[in-house]
Amino acid sequence: MAKLKKVILLLESSRAFGRDLLFGIGKYSRINGPWSFYWEPRGLKSSIPHLSKWKADGIIMRNSLIKKELLDLKLPTILALHDTNRPANMPAICTNSESISRLAANHLIDIGLKNFAFCGYDDIEWSNDRKYYFKKIIEEAGFNIFLYNQVTHVKQISWQQEQINMRKWIQSLPKPIGIMACNDDRGQQVLEVCKSLSINVPEEIAVTGVDNDALICDLSDTPLTSVCLNTEQAGYAAAEQLDHMMNEKQKNFNDIIVLGTHIVQRQSTNILAVNDKEVAEAIKFIRNNAKNKIQIKDVVKQTCLGKRSLENRFKKTLHRTINQEIRRVRTEMIKQMLLETNLSISEITSMFDFTSIEHIARYFRKENGQSLIQFRKISQKV
Repeated sequence: MAKLKKVILLLESSRAFGRDLLFGIGKYSRINGPWSFYWEPRGLKSSIPHLSKWKADGIIMRNSLIKKELLDLKLPTILALHDTNRPANMPAICTNSESISRLAANHLIDIGLKNFAFCGYDDIEWSNDRKYYFKKIIEEAGFNIFLYNQVTHVKQISWQQEQINMRKWIQSLPKPIGIMACNDDRGQQVLEVCKSLSINVPEEIAVTGVDNDALICDLSDTPLTSVCLNTEQAGYAAAEQLDHMMNEKQKNFNDIIVLGTHIVQRQSTNILAVNDKEVAEAIKFIRNNAKNKIQIKDVVKQTCLGKRSLENRFKKTLHRTINQEIRRVRTEMIKQMLLETNLSISEITSMFDFTSIEHIARYFRKENGQSLIQFRKISQKV
């Protein structure tokens, strides 16, 4: 019988990110264990006095502020939060900010917005990383961006004080505008401020968060759109890496990367911010009929314009051709089927009126840069 490994888990579990990590870790343990876990829900620091007596084999912990005491145990350790001050030989679970910000930016651009903003936490590294990439992507696309500056002249700021500052910022923004919040907590705060100011969401301000925490996203009257992450897979990969570390199978380890996988759209971005009525009608037709094999001529028939005029207006409004929009929307719907259903590739092929699995595979790879199977494997829960 395999030796029972003892693993300390000091992970926050009140939010989806921590819970999903725990789910992935537990899945690995069930398949490859047995493992015994020390998990302390009361708090991280209160656990430290008990840990040295438990004779653990490894640690996965969130907070680098307590690592000094834990490092004295000289156990294989993985940080569940990126920290540039960590020891050089300590791997961490890190979010890929570029992939996350790109999904948020592209989504807000795709609904037709021209003004954009970012709201995060100035004193948190991963939030600043997401701000950097969101700003970069938006500016490269040729649009304006506005950044929220936290109150920094006080040590601890209450939500009431923060709300006053955020109200002034949101009131100053041009409308309509799309805001990326660094996570769902921040996104929910933005929604509450908008409600207090009687600002219509999503008509005046569209908001997307990060983490797809269903509890937080559904807390407001207007449910929050969010970037979904493959956190469960990261938890599984972290457990696998810790297993190798505990078995001393290798000495050098890489960080575990959490990727943004797709957007889960809810009411907070459910709008088409396009002033051109003919283009808006065309886009509406494409979205409603994307499962069918529609062509450019079918889209043109829904408007009062000729093909050339509609093409010109598409390029001016969306910076895409009609055909590019058809392919983009179809690809997004295929992604949705891959991630949110258990339908086989064959069933999805028939649903979208492709002639064969090879046909849909070529189509998807050309648009997304991945095979159907690769996308489903990387993005789905473990």
